[in-house]
Amino acid sequence: MRTTFLSRAAAVVLVLGLAGCGYNRTDRAVSGGLIGAGGGAALSAIAGGNPGTGALAGGAIGALGGALTSGRDINLGRPIWR
Repeated sequence: MRTTFLSRAAAVVLVLGLAGCGYNRTDRAVSGGLIGAGGGAALSAIAGGNPGTGALAGGAIGALGGALTSGRDINLGRPIWR
């Protein structure tokens, strides 16, 4: 149980730290959601959980983090789809 909690806490920190790609809120929410989904699935699989559930949770947290942060807080540059 402790391993699962630690992996989820690490996923939240990772997602919020990487959620800042893009210039506007939409770009930041999309990139944060994609990064969060990948990270959540990977960490959930490593921890022995369901990768689908990890992807959903990570994607939701990443999209929310991307939408709520400002471009002045974290800016990793122009997204690749622009």
